[in-house]
Amino acid sequence: MATPSLTKHTLPGSLGSILVDVRTGDRKAPRPAVIVMHGFKGFKDWGMFPLVAERLARAGMSVVSFNVSGSGADDAGEFTLPGQFGRNTYSAELEDLHRTVNALGAGNLDLAGPTSIGLLGHSRGGGMAILETARSPAINALVTWAAIGSVDRWSAEAKAAWRKRGFVNIQNARTGQVMPLQTDILDDIEKNSSDSLDISAGAGKIQVPWLIVHGESDESVAAADATALHRASGGKAELFLLPEGGHTFGATHPLSQTPDTLEQVMARTVAWFSRYLY
Repeated sequence: MATPSLTKHTLPGSLGSILVDVRTGDRKAPRPAVIVMHGFKGFKDWGMFPLVAERLARAGMSVVSFNVSGSGADDAGEFTLPGQFGRNTYSAELEDLHRTVNALGAGNLDLAGPTSIGLLGHSRGGGMAILETARSPAINALVTWAAIGSVDRWSAEAKAAWRKRGFVNIQNARTGQVMPLQTDILDDIEKNSSDSLDISAGAGKIQVPWLIVHGESDESVAAADATALHRASGGKAELFLLPEGGHTFGATHPLSQTPDTLEQVMARTVAWFSRYLY
């Protein structure tokens, strides 16, 4: 099997450019493809994402990973786009994912149109992957890592203080950089959380094979979100809970070594897509 090569692309996004990486061993012949979506404060080159993309590509799939246009991160993984980060919303991220799915399916990423498409989403990206899978007939398999079960992640008190000030400061744990987040996302939640952003309702609509992966020691998104999503799926999804797993399964940025927990998660993920996309 050919060694995967990497190309870089841009797509028009909701708040700016969607920065896209494509890894594949064959750009001319149609083959299964997987789209990898990061979560809040994440980006396509954070820690574990290039590694899982490479593993999937070496298993014979084309892999598309991307920065949502409101991630705030540039192609080097530096948060040089604070204005876009500050205006980011769930609906903007969902639209960016939808545009990426469409570009892949149309063969617009220097890649032949795929024979099938899988989605892999982490954290907030997992929630968006659920919503996209629920509405898009183009998706053939889904894996979520530490996915959120609801878009409403803040208390009433926190949201009131946020609105009074007009923004909330979000700190980058790696660099210490402080990035203001405006109230656009609160408006989005109020308008759409019971409709287009209802992740639980979306989970109930999914008909394709779905693997839910979550660490029982997740410090950011409780494992209860995973069990709630499993229930919402009507038990059709497969639930894989890791007793020692944290939010990133032991991965850090930059990734200096591959933790055993992450190895388990990647192995299950590659096996899932290899089984259901071929």
